[in-house]
Amino acid sequence: MLKLSDILVTHQEVESFGELIPLVQDVARGGERFFRMDVKPPYPDTPDNWEDRLEAAFSGLIR
Repeated sequence: MLKLSDILVTHQEVESFGELIPLVQDVARGGERFFRMDVKPPYPDTPDNWEDRLEAAFSGLIR
């Protein structure tokens, strides 16, 4: 199971929510089947609907 906190710790170079989306997509393409959003992304541009946006990215709804 992929946890959002794992991505954030592994990719500390990420500085915005916009940069996070492609990372979530890459992990999903790598075969990960489950995604848990255990923390809120700490970026100033994190939108109110961040959970929906990350789920869509993981599920392949955003290309």
